[in-house]
Amino acid sequence: MPKMKSNRGAKKRFKVTASGKIKSRRAYKSHILTSKTTKRKRHLRKPAYIHPVDEPRVHKMIQE
Repeated sequence: MPKMKSNRGAKKRFKVTASGKIKSRRAYKSHILTSKTTKRKRHLRKPAYIHPVDEPRVHKMIQE
């Protein structure tokens, strides 16, 4: 049976931290930034961590 292929889009979007958590970029930070407050944009800079319930699914996509 052939090897499973990883989801290349997911591979570029998610990184696994040393502790095993999955880190991603936050949504809503790409365009129409003039209507968003400075505080909101500042908080969107911080990385988001995937919820533990969704971690197995993302691990399967990125195969790590």
